[in-house]
Amino acid sequence: METLQRNSTPIRMRNYGRIIEQMVQVAANEKDETTREKMVIYIARSMRQKNQVWNKDQDASIQRIKDDIFTLSDGQLSCDFPDFDQELQHSQQRQQQNNGQKKKKK
Repeated sequence: METLQRNSTPIRMRNYGRIIEQMVQVAANEKDETTREKMVIYIARSMRQKNQVWNKDQDASIQRIKDDIFTLSDGQLSCDFPDFDQELQHSQQRQQQNNGQKKKKK
């Protein structure tokens, strides 16, 4: 019977968690540019959601997400492609609309 190994390395950015760190490393090792860009967009959305859970008072700016992805990937991932800003802004607008609809129902 195998025993599970506990990962005891410290989490670099606790507000995102270990899974986000692992996702960033997988994306950094991805060879296909298109797939890597899609992975970075998905990771950025997840990071913004996790940041909202930890910091309800402040909104995670797109620039902060870019900086954190760059930091977590040790400079291997860049968010300087056209779809990144558009996708993140679009998903942010959808989320704000959904939040407005939820508030109206109460």
